Amino acid sequence: MIEIKLEKLSGESKSGSVGKINVKIGDEIKVGDLLVQVETKKGNVSTKSNASGIIKEISIDEGDTINIGDVLFKIDGLKNEECTEKAGGFNYFNNLMKPQVKEIEADITIIGAGPGGYVAAIYAAKQGKKVVIIEKESVGGTCLNHGCIPTKAIVRSSEIYRNMKKADSFGLFAENISVDMKKVIERKDTIKNQLKGGIEYLLEKHNVEKINGNGEIVDGNTVFVKTNRTETTINTKDIIIATGSETSIVPIKGIESKNVLTSKEALNMTSLPKKLVIVGGGVIGMEFAFIYQSFGVEVFVVEYADEILVSLDEDVCEEISKIAKEDGIKLYTGSKVESIDDTEDGESIVSFVKDGKSKYISCDKVLVAVGRQPYFEGLGIEKLGIEMNEKKKGIKINEKMQTNIPNVYAIGDVTNVWQLAHVASHQGIVAVENILGENKTIDYSAVPSAIFTEPEIAVVGITEKIAREKGIEVEIGKFPMSANGKALTLGEPKGFVKIIKDKSTGKIIGSTIIGAHATDLLSSVTLCINNGLTTKQITETIFAHPTTAESIHEAALSVEGGAIHFA
Repeated sequence: MIEIKLEKLSGESKSGSVGKINVKIGDEIKVGDLLVQVETKKGNVSTKSNASGIIKEISIDEGDTINIGDVLFKIDGLKNEECTEKAGGFNYFNNLMKPQVKEIEADITIIGAGPGGYVAAIYAAKQGKKVVIIEKESVGGTCLNHGCIPTKAIVRSSEIYRNMKKADSFGLFAENISVDMKKVIERKDTIKNQLKGGIEYLLEKHNVEKINGNGEIVDGNTVFVKTNRTETTINTKDIIIATGSETSIVPIKGIESKNVLTSKEALNMTSLPKKLVIVGGGVIGMEFAFIYQSFGVEVFVVEYADEILVSLDEDVCEEISKIAKEDGIKLYTGSKVESIDDTEDGESIVSFVKDGKSKYISCDKVLVAVGRQPYFEGLGIEKLGIEMNEKKKGIKINEKMQTNIPNVYAIGDVTNVWQLAHVASHQGIVAVENILGENKTIDYSAVPSAIFTEPEIAVVGITEKIAREKGIEVEIGKFPMSANGKALTLGEPKGFVKIIKDKSTGKIIGSTIIGAHATDLLSSVTLCINNGLTTKQITETIFAHPTTAESIHEAALSVEGGAIHFA
């Protein structure tokens, strides 16, 4: 295996940022082919191949910070001088480049190594199954590489910066506070790569065979993976589809502008724009809105619905909207974006309609965050006859994760049931247990959702809005964080805990928390709902003091006669 390393940079630079990567795993390359651009303050450097062969590994992602001497690619082939060697007219390299035909036997073949696929693979392997997992990019999927983990790493940087700016309220003083986005991104990449390495180690430890490439399902017991170097046929007893999702692109005039970003590009920005327009006020859009506002960017959110985070209850939407506006985020709800036009000075103008009137915002960057859609490319599900759901936006599955072909299962975003990493992981375990003959089903009544705005929002079970739509008679308990001692000591008094009780049974059926540590607090309520506990049982439980968790106890007391520390 030949390693392609970063040999040099412009001027005296020792590190740079990965720009466009021009190859992907499985590509056939020759000496002199352009592999990647690396950007520094002194200029860009092109890294070209000094070998010919097949790209087997790519150790970098666009936006990563890398240093001279770092390994960028691993190639199965020959170096320049070796490629010209021939013996008796035999061209060794040409022979090497012929696809190697392989055949593998497996118990379970998993297509996709995201949080659904790799969890299923490790779990199945621990049960003694021979597992093959196919991944065309990096293990961890969107969640680890371009979503959950990278976003939260940057959220943490923005939180610390926000706290430093208000240090004087704690009796502390900090001067000349600034943001170095290159270091923010470098920290994000370090965390991401550490976790990727951990997953690779676990797959290897449990003898899961990993194949890089696109998996095509030939029939219910055969999966084919073709690259320029190999043609692999996997004969398998069962198949799990875990190919995830991709960014949805809306048909907006000018969407191809160089100033338009998806969440993937936004996670690799090493310089801050002065003004950012975010198209979409859902979870992704609002998380980025609070991140960049914290860093001092002027943020505008344009949302088609009448509220941001429209799936939440009205009181929660009102609370987070009020906080966003207080922080300086400008919200335009009930607005439809019509075009994005570039100006002569390199900026863009976002044109949208609100209340029948045309409005315009000029900005440096536009982040399109309108959601994600299932990814099916190259799977061959049409030829196989795998059924889609009613809206044709995901693979149809039953409660055991089976498709209409009994030994073909589907999990995660590709099913469009819940687009959450932790749901995909749980679905993966359920699928494996059914393959093992355990007859398991999945219950979605206590699925937690975490939104990393500032403050955080966490939701589990059904909302008050949905409960009333279903005709369920409910009682609501609320307790403000401003009455919680721990929240006040943290300097985070915003938000509240809301508990929803089914009046007929006394059981907790839903909860929303907005405030300090909301996403961590939610686990307690999730456990309550999953085990059918009542609000009365919560009131009879001792909560430690002083903690933010006491607000859950107080919200339950609010349902059962009245909170103690709030009138």
